[in-house]
Amino acid sequence: MKQASWKHIGISAFLLFHIVAIASWCLPINSLLNDRIRGIVRPYILWSGLFQAWDMFAPDPAKINSYVEAQVFFRDGSTQVWSVPRMNEIGYVDRYFKERYRKFSTEYLRMDSHAALWPDAARYVARLYRNPSNPPVSVQLIRSWSEINPPAPDGSYRATPLAHYAYFTYITQPGDLE
Repeated sequence: MKQASWKHIGISAFLLFHIVAIASWCLPINSLLNDRIRGIVRPYILWSGLFQAWDMFAPDPAKINSYVEAQVFFRDGSTQVWSVPRMNEIGYVDRYFKERYRKFSTEYLRMDSHAALWPDAARYVARLYRNPSNPPVSVQLIRSWSEINPPAPDGSYRATPLAHYAYFTYITQPGDLE
């Protein structure tokens, strides 16, 4: 009986922490108390992948369409392009499972402020293409984007051409492909 009550207390404490953490992180409430709670739960939220950005919603939604690709260069001189899954190119079921990758690449990996992530991302892509007879020698991360223009008064839409920028090159090191 005593052991069961400790389990219930532990489960209840975890659920309470989790509800407070998610609510403080996801609700667009700016207050001193909420800022302090966010500071406490930040490591857990980021580690668990439960972070949420509100740039999709009003008052200031994102004004660019962006994605990240990697160009892999092999020892024999050939290349291969790897792309983070884009939601408009995959089915609804896959979107559910791969949305986290899109979110990671468009909200974090492409940003200069998150440059510390770039070497690990490049090593990950290199490992996807490991081949002992023709190993990857380098990986170049490329961000592509276009501005999202508001519709014209007549309701028509003018698309902006894609821009591309190779923002990081990683030379594979011994042990990266293991």
